[in-house]
Amino acid sequence: MSIFTSIIDKKSNFKKQFAVLVDPDKPNNKQLEAISLLSSEAGVDYFFVGGSLLSKNSLDNCIKILKSNSSIPVVIFPGNNLQISSLADAILFLSLISGRNPDLLIGNHVIAAPYIKESKLEVIPTAYMLIDSGKPTSALYMSNTMPIPADKSDIAACTAMAGEMLGLKLIYMDAGSGAKNPISADMIERVRANTSSPIICGGGINSPEKAIEDCKSGADIVVVGNGIEKSAQLIKEVAAAVKSFK
Repeated sequence: MSIFTSIIDKKSNFKKQFAVLVDPDKPNNKQLEAISLLSSEAGVDYFFVGGSLLSKNSLDNCIKILKSNSSIPVVIFPGNNLQISSLADAILFLSLISGRNPDLLIGNHVIAAPYIKESKLEVIPTAYMLIDSGKPTSALYMSNTMPIPADKSDIAACTAMAGEMLGLKLIYMDAGSGAKNPISADMIERVRANTSSPIICGGGINSPEKAIEDCKSGADIVVVGNGIEKSAQLIKEVAAAVKSFK
């Protein structure tokens, strides 16, 4: 079963999903092994791997360790068009529809397309929306775009609708790594009410309670990255909360 089919299948059966976001530059090999084992025990659905800026050529090594210590699918969440590895299972082919930077709407995709095709990765076209979190983030700086204002749920809803109408298969709402404020329940609810595609929410989710709030608001997949760098046990706590959600 493809990863996208699995996402749709779980959504159809009202099962919420949990992805652990790993920045290849940050954890060492032992920490990656620990994250893999802890995530397997917790029943994590996916590893998302990538970062706004990778400087250590560590992508392949990160994926190898995650896959050798778990059976959890590894999905590349690319910060740029250099973050491609045939060792992963799939790649989120992100179009940054919240911004107006043509390189991140289509330009970089043209450059990356032949390499991705050669890699045989499963490609999942994804509408990527950056939401203001109350502080500048790496994603905002590196993308050279303005985020959607945190209190403009109508803009977020219309942006998501446009992405869906363009044929993008997932909607990824992201407040960014280390977000000061996570995405509001109201904004997630408005996007959910106006779209049928699976919704991924990330950025600033640092507690099981916030994960549950996002699930209640309409998120299908919640993503935690920065939070687990401070406490790996958050993996188990969020996983248990998401799995218990009815």
